Amino acid sequence: MDLLSDVLSLFDTRSSYFAGLKAGGDWAIDFPPPDGIKFNAVIEGGCWLTVAGIDAPVQLQTGDCFLLAPGRAFTLASRPGLPAVPALQVYQDAQQGVARHGASQHDFFLIGGRFSFGDEAAILLDCLPPLLHLRGDTDQASVLHWTLQRLAQELQATAPGAALMTRHLGHMMLLQVLRQYLAEQDSHPAGWLFALADGRLRAAIEAMHAQPARRWTLLQLAAVAGQSRSAFALHFKSKVGMTPLDYLLRWRMRLAVRRLKDSGAPIASIAQALGYDSDSAFSHAFKRVMACSPRQYRLRHAGAQASKNPQQRVF
Repeated sequence: MDLLSDVLSLFDTRSSYFAGLKAGGDWAIDFPPPDGIKFNAVIEGGCWLTVAGIDAPVQLQTGDCFLLAPGRAFTLASRPGLPAVPALQVYQDAQQGVARHGASQHDFFLIGGRFSFGDEAAILLDCLPPLLHLRGDTDQASVLHWTLQRLAQELQATAPGAALMTRHLGHMMLLQVLRQYLAEQDSHPAGWLFALADGRLRAAIEAMHAQPARRWTLLQLAAVAGQSRSAFALHFKSKVGMTPLDYLLRWRMRLAVRRLKDSGAPIASIAQALGYDSDSAFSHAFKRVMACSPRQYRLRHAGAQASKNPQQRVF
């Protein structure tokens, strides 16, 4: 399995929702900070995007997509400066997954989605920029365009299985946006995701993923990357934002989180499978990353599942 698939396959997608928006004339809508990753794609027309904490509005055209990291409120408008209405007011009257706003004759169509993940997704969310904007007029956007059109059709469809098809296409869209973003950027901020564009670092990270229980040393990982120990350590930290052994620790804990959630395996066996000789060593490492013991985490997750509220926002 490739590295991106390996990481994303561990994510617990707690929820994913998609809805359409058709608008016309002069209009503006305020959206609250999303719980998880917010995805939007312009199918028809254009609009302006204003994101909290980012000074200049961004113009979006047909085919453009953007991802927002958690915690950023934003506004979509036909032009900047218009008074905006709350998104809840617009989407509460949505029919067949599509809300309508402004003039009766629409000249704008957008698909919006939200991916809400569990704790293990921090490895991705922590390295995403506040706003990831992809233009639809690039050569690499053809697959994106196909997925967008299919998503638009399924969102408005009444055929059996349309809801499931929409969710699967939405996940395809997320992967394609991440792929395209990596391919188009000449330089990236620090973070695990952006190390995938560096062949030497990718080789070292793939080795850690393939054998997470191995007692890796810095020298061994440097050899995998084809660099000296000092050059590798400096290169890794500058690109990933942490040391190689810190990354290994965090990856082991992401694996531990999934096993604590999805299996009834004893904590001792989980510890041994991840390379720890004792429960106490594993518990200490887990607390460093997750701020609680493995036992506390398992109990907390079980309680959260029992009290989970099925009502979710769809915008």
